[in-house]
Amino acid sequence: MGYKVLFSFLAGIVLVLLMGKLLAAPLKIAAKLAVNALLGAAVLIAVNWLGSFVGFGISFNIYTAFIVGMLGVPGFILLIVLKLLFGIA
Repeated sequence: MGYKVLFSFLAGIVLVLLMGKLLAAPLKIAAKLAVNALLGAAVLIAVNWLGSFVGFGISFNIYTAFIVGMLGVPGFILLIVLKLLFGIA
């Protein structure tokens, strides 16, 4: 095995490691958004289920899911405030 082949293997390994570093950050962001969205959906469903006993509910649609998915708990509080103050959400 010549030095050119060895150098090619080393360059390939370095390239793979660099690409892994570059792609790790977007994957972490996507994973965080997915977790927020799932937790937000679970909280919306739980609040609607528990709120059905007292007559309180937040509609579950793409807008409320987006707000809770992007903002997390503050987004959920925002939806509750909008519902209580203005009757929307």
